[in-house]
Amino acid sequence: MLKILCVGPQWRGSNAGGMFRALSRIGNLISVVDENYYINLSNRNFKVKALDKTFRNWHIQEFNQAILKDAEAFGPDIVLVYKGAFVLPQTITELKSKNYKVVNFYPDVSFRTHGSLLAETLPLYEHIFTTKTFGIKDMKEQLGITSSSFIPHGFDPDIHKKIDLSGFDNSYFQCDVSFIGGWSEKKQSMLSAIKKAYPAISIKIWGSRWESCTDDNLKSSIQYKGIHGDLYTIGILSSKINLGLLHEQVSGASSGDKITSRTFHIPGAGGFMIHERTEEIGNYFIEDKEIVCFESVDELVKKVGYYLAEEQHRNSIATAGFHRAQADHALDHRAKQVLSMLISLR
Repeated sequence: MLKILCVGPQWRGSNAGGMFRALSRIGNLISVVDENYYINLSNRNFKVKALDKTFRNWHIQEFNQAILKDAEAFGPDIVLVYKGAFVLPQTITELKSKNYKVVNFYPDVSFRTHGSLLAETLPLYEHIFTTKTFGIKDMKEQLGITSSSFIPHGFDPDIHKKIDLSGFDNSYFQCDVSFIGGWSEKKQSMLSAIKKAYPAISIKIWGSRWESCTDDNLKSSIQYKGIHGDLYTIGILSSKINLGLLHEQVSGASSGDKITSRTFHIPGAGGFMIHERTEEIGNYFIEDKEIVCFESVDELVKKVGYYLAEEQHRNSIATAGFHRAQADHALDHRAKQVLSMLISLR
């Protein structure tokens, strides 16, 4: 058992919070410093956002002081920072000077898309966990980081689980096809192709930045908000087909996503998933038995049409994917991998 000071957001449904709870479930003592308590990134109102930015540096300083104070009070074996976009270099240095082992769990495609601090702070950590296989190479070549390891995302059994919706009005969520995730041009083009091929079906899109969509054909499908926690799971279970669309390559990354958190959330909740085919997805699920995959837009469109018409086949694949996720892909499994490495660092 370790005492682990966890630094990162713990709102219901966050990947960081899911990992923290998993570390607790497998027998560790944890204390959490939640960055969202100090730094507000969710405001949409322009005036409020401007005001937040005016005081952002003060909030960051307060957040970093809270990390140091909690470390002093808790006396952790390990300080685990999830992403850490607002953790200052001097905070990491001070923690290390007091003989705390300070590690980072970095879940995103690139370390250059979340502000300027990460390129400076990531090399200071004693170990980096990355959810991208190519992240190890990227960090070594660009930042000189040599102590890192790959840990895939997983599903959170507290959130992504089968829910009995029989007494619940889920009409807001019900649809033929859904995508839950942020906007990009690639995702827009794929969803637009489905809409054009099957104009009568219902498509719902939840996530950030979809106000950037330039395709009028999709405007009625966009919900202009994200769904999180239990609502996210209800969205998965209320959709006949859940799409696993991946983020394309961005600055600082040698590749686009091969897998993502949705790869595990959807089958973990019992949803049927059509996922982009990559060289890595087969390491986790069997194609056409536990999930369905596509490579081209034409293949995606054809498979959407087929599986909308074949409910029994769709349900059997969803059931098999659910059982595979339960057996191998809960965050508790990932937490055990993380714990093994943390013990070796002590």
